[in-house]
Amino acid sequence: MKKTLGIIGGVGPLATMFLGEAIVRLTNAKNDQEHLHTIIDNDTRIPDRTAFILGKSNQNPVPVIIEDARKLASYGADLVCIPCNTAHSFYEEIQQGSPIPVIHMIRETAKRAKSLEAKKAAILATDGTIYSKVYQKALMEEGIEPVIPDEHTQKLVMSIIYDHVKSGKEVTREKWSDIEAAVFDLDCDRIILGCTELSVVNKNLQLGERYIDSLLVLAETAIIRCGYEVKK
Repeated sequence: MKKTLGIIGGVGPLATMFLGEAIVRLTNAKNDQEHLHTIIDNDTRIPDRTAFILGKSNQNPVPVIIEDARKLASYGADLVCIPCNTAHSFYEEIQQGSPIPVIHMIRETAKRAKSLEAKKAAILATDGTIYSKVYQKALMEEGIEPVIPDEHTQKLVMSIIYDHVKSGKEVTREKWSDIEAAVFDLDCDRIILGCTELSVVNKNLQLGERYIDSLLVLAETAIIRCGYEVKK
């Protein structure tokens, strides 16, 4: 039985639109009617997740996310996904408040890393995601050693996320090269793009097979969970 997918978006807005596009492009469909019925709520009211995790803001994003999950369920969604890795730091609380299942993109990404026989994976993500250790835990549960970039590289990653993608500015290959060089030096067999803003970078720069894109993993998982096939 085919299911309707709800997307809790706005986290960030561009990554949300990219997820919608990725789902359409990755679905094995020959016409309009063979695609997923998707309901997208690009809710930019949701407070910044990293700022709340790090204590830089007292605006809790969880109540708004739960409100959106309930709203999407009332519109007919059978399950929801959130194209924001940092939001999954609150996954248990969100799932408890949601009347329908919430796909856990970080666990799915860790499973993908295992299926690719990763032994050691670098994590490129927001400070909030790194601080909450949600990726570290998910990877270790799959028997994979998680690796965190050094402080300088992490600042570069945050600048790419906030000063460029969220600000609507293009990320050049030259701008990305410093991050890539530092991560390659960590001698990891896989590099996880653990922020959906970095997925936008990957879309534009086509970073390569060594990277695992959490947004694309989420798109494929959503397609399968809704009863459709992923395009070969």
